[in-house]
Amino acid sequence: GVDQCIQKFLDVARQTECFFLQKRLQLSVQKPEQVIKEDVSELRNELQRKDALIQKHLSKLRHWQQVLEDISVQHKKPAEMPQGPLAYLEQASANIPAPMKQT
Repeated sequence: GVDQCIQKFLDVARQTECFFLQKRLQLSVQKPEQVIKEDVSELRNELQRKDALIQKHLSKLRHWQQVLEDISVQHKKPAEMPQGPLAYLEQASANIPAPMKQT
């Protein structure tokens, strides 16, 4: 049944893994420099992947730093503007969009 098929599949998977591990062992004994080259290659690939990830995070960090700086500048502007209720109303009305025409 199904259990038998699953068990057979797992046995074949173990045998295949064992075969490749034996070949890897033979290769490491016969050509140890090849194993070292593969390890170095894997490490270089990992470094490239991590460098790309760092660049991505730095880009996002720069973006959010700019957003925070923009917000900071916007909060400083009202202090530079003339004070008083009329000045505040003029500033507020400048930010209101014009009404849209209905068709």
